[in-house]
Amino acid sequence: MVSRSEQRFININLITIIVTLLVILAGGIVRSTGSGMGCPDWPKCFDRYIPPTDVSQLPANYKEKYVAGRLKKNEKFAKYLESMGKVALADSIRHDKSITIPEEFNPVKTWTEYLNRLAGVAAGIFLFLTAVYSFTYRKTAKRIIALSILNLFVVGYQGWLGSIVVSTNLTQWVVTVHMLLALVILAISIYTYNYAKQLSKAPSVIMYRILWLKGFLFFTLVISIVQIVLGTDVREAVDVIAKELAYGSKSTWLSKVGSVFSYHRDLAILVVVTNAIVYKMVIDRFSGKAAPLLTARFILITLLVQLLSGFALAYIAFPPAAQALHILFSTLLFSLQFYLYLLVYRTSTYKQ
Repeated sequence: MVSRSEQRFININLITIIVTLLVILAGGIVRSTGSGMGCPDWPKCFDRYIPPTDVSQLPANYKEKYVAGRLKKNEKFAKYLESMGKVALADSIRHDKSITIPEEFNPVKTWTEYLNRLAGVAAGIFLFLTAVYSFTYRKTAKRIIALSILNLFVVGYQGWLGSIVVSTNLTQWVVTVHMLLALVILAISIYTYNYAKQLSKAPSVIMYRILWLKGFLFFTLVISIVQIVLGTDVREAVDVIAKELAYGSKSTWLSKVGSVFSYHRDLAILVVVTNAIVYKMVIDRFSGKAAPLLTARFILITLLVQLLSGFALAYIAFPPAAQALHILFSTLLFSLQFYLYLLVYRTSTYKQ
């Protein structure tokens, strides 16, 4: 029997997962519309809690002001990197000339980035509520409390890293780390959600252990993470090329990206094959409305949308909607794979 407080935690945790995915979708929209520098400062936007709608609302020297602010923040970040022994990375930040180039004010891009930040605030609020309500398990599952609190620290670090993404003018490796941290936040939330759900019902029972399925699921997770990193690299390379071509000749962008796109495209074949194998392994072991079977079906649907959006990006000259969907569904695919892994990991510890 699930208590009211336990059900409240489960519901809040699920909402947190959904809101986090929406934040990633918002980030995809920001990337696809080139609005990443729509707000040149952080956490405010043009030093306002409510962004301006017209250039007349900005101070005359706003470009110089925000470039100076970026350089100051980047110097602190460079020193932080040096303290970790990353001298070469620190030097690359200090000598990146693109950071000194001010962005022109564009109200559409400004508000697009601002709405993305509001979505991030909403995710932070729900992560905080998840941590508060996790104390319902203080006598039964302290792991849920520890992980929920840990997620607050991770999202705090993610917020700080978001400010670095802005100050470094979308430096490639910083954007990649920012994306990977989003996966960490999702993974922790999915883990606590699944753990709480499992505590609320009797253990699942299957016929025999399925170690092969667990191992293969972990392999697919690793492939998905590598594919997301490669996709981020492709996206960054495309951004550079797009700027060089003044956002014209879209049909030629991918041809100029180089080998990283080939790796990303070829790995997609492995992603399809491995997930098809996972689906076959799951339907051989589960039936009816079993959660692992339903999750495996959602994985196939997600993979189909992901492939279609990838084809659209490659052959229909980067439509913005396809860019946002591609980012969202790559993250959703990872989330479903991780959830399936947890389901199988949990059920495989019991025998009939």
